[in-house]
Amino acid sequence: MLPDLITLFWPLLVSLVLVTFFLSLLNWLLLKRHTHLNGEQKLPRQLTMLVANIVGVIAIVLTLPVSEAIQNQILALIGILLSGMVAFSSTSIMTNVMAGLVLRFNKPFRIGDFVRVNGFSGRVAEMGLLDTEIQTETRELISFANSVLVNSPLTVVRSSGAIISVELSLGYEIHHTRVEKHLLSAAAECGLEDSFVQVIALGDYSVSYRIAGLLTDVKSMLSARSKLHKAVLDSLHQAGIEIVSPAFTNTRPQEPGSVMIPSAPRKAKVASEQDNRPEAVIFDKAEEAEAVQQDRVALEAQLATLQAALKDANSEEKNLLKEQLDFTKTKLDELNNTKPKQEGVSASASTPAAD
Repeated sequence: MLPDLITLFWPLLVSLVLVTFFLSLLNWLLLKRHTHLNGEQKLPRQLTMLVANIVGVIAIVLTLPVSEAIQNQILALIGILLSGMVAFSSTSIMTNVMAGLVLRFNKPFRIGDFVRVNGFSGRVAEMGLLDTEIQTETRELISFANSVLVNSPLTVVRSSGAIISVELSLGYEIHHTRVEKHLLSAAAECGLEDSFVQVIALGDYSVSYRIAGLLTDVKSMLSARSKLHKAVLDSLHQAGIEIVSPAFTNTRPQEPGSVMIPSAPRKAKVASEQDNRPEAVIFDKAEEAEAVQQDRVALEAQLATLQAALKDANSEEKNLLKEQLDFTKTKLDELNNTKPKQEGVSASASTPAAD
């Protein structure tokens, strides 16, 4: 009798041991030995463990000492449960979770990037599993459901540079080559690369121009636009070109030959770029989140280097490397527990999640 029971349950016992050993080993390889990972970095590893557990349960069911019909019923029940979970993803919560996973796998943007969606623009301050937070140019924090970002057209400013432009209209009496010369000079003064001038419209009373150039430091987009506007004013005014509508009428008596160009101050106090940089105030949370992300990546790279060096080090070097390794892990743990300051006005996007 006992030998028959052992023979009957032997495949089940073997499968239980093998599945338990495999799952324990996989859990140690993916999670246990990587305690320095934050929640976002653990997410794909946790999903892998979830799939491995499902496969392990199916393997155990296939070795149960029951008839094939009962095994099929159990497998069908597991399939129904999994199908119910997938069907439940049509609700808003699961839809946003799925969309959050898509954003993490596709990586259309990163923390600190400039994005524009549904008429709102700003820098990405935080990426969650359900929503993504964007800090606008008015320092507001807007939370977009991840499903909105997946289903809506999304504009992302490339980290390699962005085009900064200014449009203005001048009278027909000024030749376009003269205008182009001074507009290009203004763009060069602002440090823009590959600048160009376009004639975008020929109106009834004026010609519309557009001066644009490549800004490599995308973090200073706001101040760069303002600086380009100022440079265009200064360059055209210094050249004696009047920026005024051809239909301009002033009833005040003016001397013959007078023009409407303000006189420049004799000694202008030039403020440093850091003191005159509005991005530091407007995008404070996005700046802090990006800095934390960069520090985290640097510490993770340093940790990997120390772990690799520890394998080939001698006994004396190992002690020193272990101290450095523990210190780096401590700093990384502290950094993973750090969150950007929640200051300023927070607003939520009212756009409904797509079904």
